[in-house]
Amino acid sequence: MNPVKALENHSQSVWLDFLARGFVAKGDLQKLIDSDGVKGVTSNPSIFEKAIGSSDEYDGAIGNALKKGDRPVAELFEHLAVEDIQHAADVLRPVYDQLNGNDGFVSLEVSPYLAMDTKGTIAEAERLWKDVSRKNLMVKVPATPEGLPAIAHLIGEGISINITLLFSQKVYVQVAEAYLKGLEKYVAGGGDPSHVASVASFFVSRIDSAVDKQLDEKIARANDPTEKERLAALKGKVAIANAKLAYQEYKRLFSGPRWNKLAAKGAKPQRLLWASTGTKNKDYRDVLYVEELIGPNTVNTVPPATLDAFRDHGKVRDSLEENVDEARHVLAELEKSGISLDAITAELVKDGVKLFADAADKLYGAVAHKRATVLGGTIDRQDLKLGSDIGKAVETATEEWRLSAKIRRLWSHDKSVWTGTDEDRWLGWLNSPAAADVADYEDFARRVKGQNFSDAVVLGMGGSSLGPEVLAETFAKKPGFPKLHVLDSTDPAQVRAMEKAVDIAKTLFIVSSKSGGTTEPNVMKDYFFACVSKAIGAEKAGHRFIAVTDPGSSLEKLATKQGFARIFHGDPTIGGRYSVLSPFGLVPAAAAGIDVRTLIKQTLAMVRSCGPDVPPQENPGVQLGLAMGLAGLDGRDKVTIVSSKKISDFGAWAEQLIAESTGKEGKGLIPIDGEPLGEPEIYGNDRFFIDISTEGESDAAHEDKLAALEKAGHPVVRIVMKSVDHIGQEFFRFEVATAVAGAILGINPFNQPDVEAAKIKTRELTAAFEKSGTLPPEQPVMSTAQADLYTDQKNAADLRKAGADGDLSSWLKAHLSRIHADDYMALLAYIERDHAHIDTLQHMRLEVRDKRHVATCAEFGPRFLHSTGQAYKGGPDSGVFLQITADDAEDVPVPGQKASFGVIKAAQARGDFDVLTERGRRALRVHLKGDLDAGLKMLDRAIVEALN
Repeated sequence: MNPVKALENHSQSVWLDFLARGFVAKGDLQKLIDSDGVKGVTSNPSIFEKAIGSSDEYDGAIGNALKKGDRPVAELFEHLAVEDIQHAADVLRPVYDQLNGNDGFVSLEVSPYLAMDTKGTIAEAERLWKDVSRKNLMVKVPATPEGLPAIAHLIGEGISINITLLFSQKVYVQVAEAYLKGLEKYVAGGGDPSHVASVASFFVSRIDSAVDKQLDEKIARANDPTEKERLAALKGKVAIANAKLAYQEYKRLFSGPRWNKLAAKGAKPQRLLWASTGTKNKDYRDVLYVEELIGPNTVNTVPPATLDAFRDHGKVRDSLEENVDEARHVLAELEKSGISLDAITAELVKDGVKLFADAADKLYGAVAHKRATVLGGTIDRQDLKLGSDIGKAVETATEEWRLSAKIRRLWSHDKSVWTGTDEDRWLGWLNSPAAADVADYEDFARRVKGQNFSDAVVLGMGGSSLGPEVLAETFAKKPGFPKLHVLDSTDPAQVRAMEKAVDIAKTLFIVSSKSGGTTEPNVMKDYFFACVSKAIGAEKAGHRFIAVTDPGSSLEKLATKQGFARIFHGDPTIGGRYSVLSPFGLVPAAAAGIDVRTLIKQTLAMVRSCGPDVPPQENPGVQLGLAMGLAGLDGRDKVTIVSSKKISDFGAWAEQLIAESTGKEGKGLIPIDGEPLGEPEIYGNDRFFIDISTEGESDAAHEDKLAALEKAGHPVVRIVMKSVDHIGQEFFRFEVATAVAGAILGINPFNQPDVEAAKIKTRELTAAFEKSGTLPPEQPVMSTAQADLYTDQKNAADLRKAGADGDLSSWLKAHLSRIHADDYMALLAYIERDHAHIDTLQHMRLEVRDKRHVATCAEFGPRFLHSTGQAYKGGPDSGVFLQITADDAEDVPVPGQKASFGVIKAAQARGDFDVLTERGRRALRVHLKGDLDAGLKMLDRAIVEALN
C-alpha cells in the first residue's frame, strides 16, 4: 500500500487540489481514486485560471457554449465550471454513496469578489447549489466576517459548505459555531442533517511563510546568540502548532450535550481540512504539512505535486495529536518574541481574498479573451496605438483599476469611483440595453407601419436629438416605414425647411424631452401641433404625436391633455446624453422601422465585453476611457473623432457625450468632430485621434494618413465596426469610456453645471421680450453696413490693444491672433444648419486649422448649447470663440407666445455669449446683416485675410 492510500488506515481523507476538464474526461481522476484512495476534489479561481487560460483545452467548450447564444463572461465561466464540477462529482459519486455521504465531495467556490458581501454570497451559493444539482457538491465560502453569517444561513438551508481562507483558531471556533447554528436551524425546520456536510479549510503553509519572514527580520536584528537560536527554533513550527491546537478545539466543539443532540438526528461533524499544504520553503521537507497533520476524521487537500511526493516518500503516522503541549509552547514562544499570530492570520485572510480576486481577474480575463476570439466579427474591433508615455500610463492605470476593482464598483453604482457626489443616481444607462422591452418596440413599429406615415420627426435637443439623428443618418429608409427626421433648432429657416420637407398630414411627431421643461422641444411642439391641427383637425392632432419623457414630467401631463397617441417613459436615472439606448433613441428607431431586436442584440455583445466581470485589460470601454482620460491629463485633450462616410454623423453624438460629460471645473476633453484628416505637421501636441469606420470602408490613402500620425507620435485609436447594425456597440463603448475618462479627470461625468447658466440668461431675455416686445438693447463695438461686432469691455480692450480698429478684418485679425499653441478655435453659428452653411463653416475652420495649427470646431446654435456648450463654458480656458448671428430673412411665430422662433434664437445666442464673456473666455460675436449667404462669404474672406 502506497503512503497516500495508507492514510485511509488513519481515518484521514485525501482530496486533490486540482481540477481540469481533460483530467476528468481522460480518467485521470478515476485512477487516483482507485490507486491512491483520493476521496474529494477542490477547485478555486487560480486552479480554473491555469486550466482555462494556459491551454486550449477549453476552447471547444467555449465555442460550443457561445453557439447557443452570447452571455456575460462570468456566466460563460460559470457554465464551464458547473460542467466540470458535475463531471467530477459524477466520478466521485460512488465514493459518496459507499461512504454514506461522509466523503466523495467536489468543491466549487463562490466568487471571491463577494468575500465581503453576505447577501451576495448567499444568493450565489444557493444558485450554484441548484445549478450543479449534485448531492456531493460543497460550495466554498470564505471565513470572512461577512462570510460567517452566510455559512450559518446556507447550512440552515441544507447546503453543504466548504469554509475556506481559515487561518485562526479563534475564527475556526466561530466557523464551527456557524455550522452548529445552521444545523440547529435546519433540524428545527424539519430537515434531515445527515445530508448536510461541511469542512473547515484550515490553511497551513501560508502561516509559516508569513511568520518565518518576521522571525528572520528579528533574528537579523538580535545581538544575543541565545535569542537568535530561540527564534530560529520556531521557524517551520508555527503553522503545524496552530493546526494541532485547532484540532483540539474541534474535539471539544463536536462533543458534549449540544453536539450529541444533533448527532442523534444524524448530523455529521464538520471536519477540519488542511489546506495550503504544498511546502513553500525549499528548506522544509516537501511533504511536511501532510506528514505532521495526520489524524482521525480530517481531510488533507493536496496539489498534484505534493500528492506525487507523498506517494513517493511520505511517512505515515498518527501525528496530529503528538506533542500538543509542545504546540502550545511554540505559540507561547512566538507571542513572547513580539510576533502576533492574530495579526498575521487577520492579514492572511485579507491577502487570501486579494489573491483569489487576482486569480479571478486573470481567469475572467482569459475567458473574456477567448470569448472575443470565438465571437470574432460580432464584436467591433478596437486597436490602440498610444505611444510609449501614454501607453505606459494606461498600463499602470489598468492595474490600479484592477486592484481597486473600479469596473465592478462602477457597475455596482459606487459613486466613489468619481467624486462621491450623486453619480450613483445617473447610472441607469448601464442596464438600459438589457432592460429594453423589445417586444413593445416591435409592436409600436407595427402600429406605425400600419398608419402609412410618410415621415417621422423627432422634436428634441441634445441627448434627445443627437442619438436619433445618428440613426436617421446611418440607416436607409425602411420600406413601409416613415422617413426619420430630427429637428433640434429654433432657427426660423430650419423650422420652415422641416415643415416643407414633410407631408404634415402624414407625419408622426415624436416630442422628446426628459424634463418636459426644455424650451426648444416645447415651442417646436406648439408650432407643429398647430400645423397638424390645421391639416387634419384639432380633434385628431394629438393622434399624430408621441411623447418620450420621464414619468411625471410637464410633457407627460400636456401629452395626456392633448391626447397624444402614446407616451413612452424614460428612466429618470439616465441623463440625456447617455439615453440613446433607452426610449429616447429606441422609440425613433422603432418608428423608422430599424430592427430594434437586432440593434439590441448587437449592442449587448459590447455590454458584455465592457461588463463588471471583464478585467480592465480586456475591457474595451475601460481601455478607451483610460486612454482618453490619461491623454487629456498629458495635454492631449482634443479628442479628434474621424468617422467614415457610412457613420459620418456618429461624431456629433460622441461630441456631446464627451464635451458635456467631461468639460467642467476648468478641466475636460474637447471633442473635435468633422475635421478631415490632414498631414501630421498641421497638428500640435494636443491631439488624440479616434478613427471609426465600418469594415472594408477605409481606403489605403486614409490608412496612410493614420499611420503617418502614429509615426509622428500622435495617439491613434482605430475602431472598426462589422456593419452599421453594430452602431449600438459604439454608443455603449463610448458611454463607458466617457464615464471612465471622467473618473481619471476627477470630475462628475453626469452633471452639466454650466448648461443651466445659458438657459437662465435666455429666460431673462425672453421674459424681458414678453414684457416690452423687444429684447434689451445692446451696443456693438464696431458697426459696418455688412456686420456688427459685439463683445464685453475686457475683450474689446484686449482686441484694441492687439490692433483692432475700424474694420472687420482688423478685429478678426486681432481676435485670431489670440489663438496660441494647444488652444482650439470654435465657430458658433446661430443660423440654419444646411449643407451649404456646413460647407462654408468647414472652409473657415480648416483655414484656421491649417494656418494656426490648432484644433477647430464648427457648431450650430442652439443645438450645441446642449452639447459642446458645457465644455466651452466650464472646461479648460483654451477656447477662442467666434459667434455668428444674422438677421432672419423670415421669422416664424410660436403659437401662444409673443416671442417668435427668431426672438428665442436671438435670446439663446445672447445668453450663450454673455456666459462665455462672464467666464472670461476669448469671445467675439459677429452679427451679419442682410443676405445671409453673402454675409457668410464676406466673413469667410475676412477670416482668410486675417490669417495671412
